[in-house]
Amino acid sequence: MESYSTYMHTLYLLLGGNVGDRLYYLSNAKAEIEKHIGKCVNQSSIYESTPWGFEHESLFFNQLVVVKTLLSPHQVMAAILIIEGQLGRVRVGTQYQERTIDIDILFYDGLILKSNNLEIPHPRIAERKFVLAPLSEVVPDFIHPVSHKTMRQLLMQCNDQLSISIYPIPLQNAL
Repeated sequence: MESYSTYMHTLYLLLGGNVGDRLYYLSNAKAEIEKHIGKCVNQSSIYESTPWGFEHESLFFNQLVVVKTLLSPHQVMAAILIIEGQLGRVRVGTQYQERTIDIDILFYDGLILKSNNLEIPHPRIAERKFVLAPLSEVVPDFIHPVSHKTMRQLLMQCNDQLSISIYPIPLQNAL
């Protein structure tokens, strides 16, 4: 079996949070990803959306980042957990809840992986507009390795009715 670290992999991460200074957490998450995981080579607009899977008064900010990495999927996951903890993420139980930052691995190249603590591609991509909209913005023709549909096709077929919009960022605050 070939080692993951022999060449650069393309990693698609979704950042999100709805607690505190949301722009601060997105910006700092990207800085920590650059330090510990790899180089951010592309990113989407920032999207503001209604919480998915639970109710909360604060809307989420979400942003897709495309990262080049030499790390294996499990090394990426370990680094993500450390970054989330450093940025104040508290996990309580298994229910969806408010958070300062959440970093989800959506895709790792075209890999399909299912282990006890990691599933790639992320299993709920096709159900969530707040994931599909930034993916469709940045990589509309990327083909989901399981469904074999493009991100644009998945977005058009998505039944998610929750509110989502691009968050307008003044140029001096652009991430």
